[in-house]
Amino acid sequence: MKKVVLGFSGGLDTSYCAKYLSEDKGFEVHSIIVDTGGFSDEELAQIEQHAYRLGVATHTTVRAVRGYYERIIQYLIFGNVLKNNTYPLSVSAERLSQALHIAEHARKLNADAVAHGSTGAGNDQVRFDMIFHIMIPHVEIITPIRDMRLSREEEVAYLHSKGVEMNAAKAAYSINKGLWGTSVGGRETLQSNGFLPEEAWPTPVTQHEPRSLKISFRQGHPVAVDDQTFEHPVEAIRHLQAIAAPYGIGRDIHVGDTIIGIKGRVGFEAAAPLILIKAHHALEKHVLSKWQLSWKDTLSQFYGNWLHEGQILDPVMRDIEALLENSQQKVSGDVFVQLFPYRFQINGIESPHDLMSSRFGSYGEMNSGWTGEDVRGFSKIFGNQTAIYHAVNPSNDEN
Repeated sequence: MKKVVLGFSGGLDTSYCAKYLSEDKGFEVHSIIVDTGGFSDEELAQIEQHAYRLGVATHTTVRAVRGYYERIIQYLIFGNVLKNNTYPLSVSAERLSQALHIAEHARKLNADAVAHGSTGAGNDQVRFDMIFHIMIPHVEIITPIRDMRLSREEEVAYLHSKGVEMNAAKAAYSINKGLWGTSVGGRETLQSNGFLPEEAWPTPVTQHEPRSLKISFRQGHPVAVDDQTFEHPVEAIRHLQAIAAPYGIGRDIHVGDTIIGIKGRVGFEAAAPLILIKAHHALEKHVLSKWQLSWKDTLSQFYGNWLHEGQILDPVMRDIEALLENSQQKVSGDVFVQLFPYRFQINGIESPHDLMSSRFGSYGEMNSGWTGEDVRGFSKIFGNQTAIYHAVNPSNDEN
């Protein structure tokens, strides 16, 4: 029998794929789920049991959360990456980590084919397909839901005919949870106007009293919250999420361009990612030079866009990651944050590398590193080229 590796979540689409590929197409199905922070141990055990009930030959659970941080998330923090100044790339980053692990598993098993449950409507189909084409170019890619344009009702009816009961009702809101945020889709996100109602958000607002936090970074990595240190940044992210999400912080709707060229809206809840990115950026503004900040902004925007479009294997990404990582050598210190219902503010930082040092003068006050005559001469030389242009072209000032 030919082997197929199936990216498996246990939902309707991938349940259909497991049954269809094994019973109708005669494949030996090897399912794999890649946990990037969205599942509990109990949920993973239930998904494994469900996979075997569907008749898969083997089921593999990859606990990829730490690897997900080290492979992708750390660079999103180093680069302060928010797509369109809004979205922390919660789902797109997650899918890339999953696709990479699925491809590695297919290679390990010497599979003849790889399958996923994407439809033909969104970004995920491109992300999975592209990574598979690059990593396992001679392996067939099978996408039954996309290729046969199946409706939910058709999938449910097929599974019922095979003795598998699945719920046909679609939840009012689709939820995708991961370490770097939770996406929320519903009728409000299918149109250009309308915000998600309170009941749509996974975490209810239960905290109303302001709270102060101290977040500690070491070379760009979040390592402690209120002096509680963590073995790995993943634990710091989870701890911060548990504190801040009940304030309703990190809720928004992202409007963006899909890889296939259409506009889309998606809600998301990402308290820890947004706080960490803003806190990290505040620290960087104190400890990095002007041109470090400028070039980081330019490259990080490209990095985020290219990552969103599935291009994590492009070698230019390794080059940008090298610059981002090198830029973090002095990004260590504490950032002080105030939490309020539905919002937060950065109050300030403390760092031994703070370039806003009183030894060199205070902004708007007296200085100790230069004289007024130094500034007088500098101002003349700094504007000299523009002064020459206007002297040569006195009548073209408005052209």
